[in-house]
Amino acid sequence: MLDRNNDNSSEEVIQALQDIQSLQGYISRENLKEISRNLGIAYSYTYAIATFYKTFSLKERGKYLIKVCDGTACHLKSSENIVDEINSYLGIRNGETTSDQMFTLEQVNCLGACAMAPVVSINEKIYGNLTRKKIRNIIDMLRGKK
Repeated sequence: MLDRNNDNSSEEVIQALQDIQSLQGYISRENLKEISRNLGIAYSYTYAIATFYKTFSLKERGKYLIKVCDGTACHLKSSENIVDEINSYLGIRNGETTSDQMFTLEQVNCLGACAMAPVVSINEKIYGNLTRKKIRNIIDMLRGKK
């Protein structure tokens, strides 16, 4: 087994988790077991790393991952209005996915686009200077309605 105190073991686990999430959009329990077997480390160690970093998801996500920034600039420019609009329009809350598996909503601390506040990232594409109407239009466009 790899030594838990060896930095290389955690780097290998993180790389494997990143690879799987990149391919599948999330990391299943079976994926965690497979990583543990392949690297020769305890499942609990792999699970601890996967749950420590917020970037990893152990739940299946929608086709479109909507990350709403709630950093200082976005918060001051009413990012909560964007969250409220997504909540009512899609019927999901933070961490939830729509029943059609199209959208997942996550609130994040900062997206680093303060000059365009409030902002969201959808599958890594940044949308800024948002209003309730703009976020609805973006969602409709992604659904193919516009």
